Amino acid sequence: MSLPAQDNAWLRAMPWVFVLIWSTGFIVARFGMPHAPPMSFLAVRYALSILCFLPWIWVAGVKWPVNRAQWLHLSVTGVLMHAGYLGGVWAAVKAGMGSGLSALIVGIQPVLTAIWLSAMGGAEGRVSRRQWAGLLLGFAGLVLVVSRKFEHGGAGDHADWLNLSLAVLALFSITVGTLYQKRYVKACDVRSANTVQLLAALVVTLPLALLETESMRWNGELVGAMAWSVLGLTLGGSSLLYLLIQRGAAAKVTSLMYLVPPCTALIAWLLFDEPVTLFTVAGIALTALGVSLVIRPPKST
Repeated sequence: MSLPAQDNAWLRAMPWVFVLIWSTGFIVARFGMPHAPPMSFLAVRYALSILCFLPWIWVAGVKWPVNRAQWLHLSVTGVLMHAGYLGGVWAAVKAGMGSGLSALIVGIQPVLTAIWLSAMGGAEGRVSRRQWAGLLLGFAGLVLVVSRKFEHGGAGDHADWLNLSLAVLALFSITVGTLYQKRYVKACDVRSANTVQLLAALVVTLPLALLETESMRWNGELVGAMAWSVLGLTLGGSSLLYLLIQRGAAAKVTSLMYLVPPCTALIAWLLFDEPVTLFTVAGIALTALGVSLVIRPPKST
């Protein structure tokens, strides 16, 4: 039986809605960080997200992980993919890095993941010449964008060794977290899995938040950033990701991640007037070309 036209339209639009929501994570950081320290914001975000997931889990009758090993593995991925990744990104933005650059740096995560799996001689095979060429092009694009940020970074939008280190920490956290999850975490409901991960992230982030001397200054921008972080990113973004994977579109979801940096750069240009120069466009284009060479499947013979 064929699906109604509205359902078909929603299924076609779902990947693009996911990209748009995922891209706003960096924009939300830019809105929220002037009014709150990063760890305090994230601790509140994790706590509110857990409070949203718990009744959803109860009403839907979702099952929890069945053994301690799964709780442990999910906790490790939660520390890496939430506390490490989001903590690094938000701290980098708080330290003055622009949304587009932070998105570009962590946006090469799928490349690192694919290359690691290939280098380990798994099912993906060894790293081919085409993949190495893609890596070099992607790195060249990243260097091009970063070099312009060093030269022309203004107040509230600059790159230095502190925020670059924080962004790289975020990159490696989500890369290692993805590899760990692929290796150890068994398939389970995304709602209970996310809740366990968020609990672990909260345990790690809360002590860091208590060490921050800056207080949260609640106003319209901070409330809006928090609401979108919880409802849009955690509940909406995670749910769309779950639906896409459930429908057998995991490979397409991976490729969609590469659309996040340019989408973020465009939104940042519209909202914050972050410069999109020819160097920025060239860097993004080189990175996109390099990524396409890395992830493109070999021609069948």
